[in-house]
Amino acid sequence: MKGRNYRKARSQPYTRSEYIHGSPSTKIVKFVIGDVQDTYNYKLTLHALRYVQIRHNALEAARIAANKVLIDNIGETGYLLKVLPYPHVVLRENKMIATAGADRLQEGMRRSFGKSIGRAARIHVNDPLLEIYVKENHLDTGRQALKICSSKLPTPTRISVEKLEQVKAA
Repeated sequence: MKGRNYRKARSQPYTRSEYIHGSPSTKIVKFVIGDVQDTYNYKLTLHALRYVQIRHNALEAARIAANKVLIDNIGETGYLLKVLPYPHVVLRENKMIATAGADRLQEGMRRSFGKSIGRAARIHVNDPLLEIYVKENHLDTGRQALKICSSKLPTPTRISVEKLEQVKAA
């Protein structure tokens, strides 16, 4: 199974997990990391530049990469990281056997609905993917974290910086 097979959204999303027996759960461990109670001056947002499906593995890898940069440079507190899209779409695969004599063991495209193998989030153009709230002295660290985590995602991205007027980040 390759991620590039599921990058383009080709058909209707299959999201009704109550009808799927053994529906896979998402691999994203935490959607909000950091100090929720603190006040922040800046909000950095990572936006997608294409319509794409992002697998839950890629979102988790991006979260881990950004969190590692933030913890190494800022510490356990002093930032707030949010993963915004939730992977609702259930991905399916019709597994085929590719060995000699496999034609007697499988049905080909007959009853080829497939088994569920993972989840994905459908992202539209300019949808926000990750948000990082930081103070003014850690602005460059936040940009660096979003730049590193964008390499884990299957779409080109852009980073926007917004100065906050409100006191709380939530």
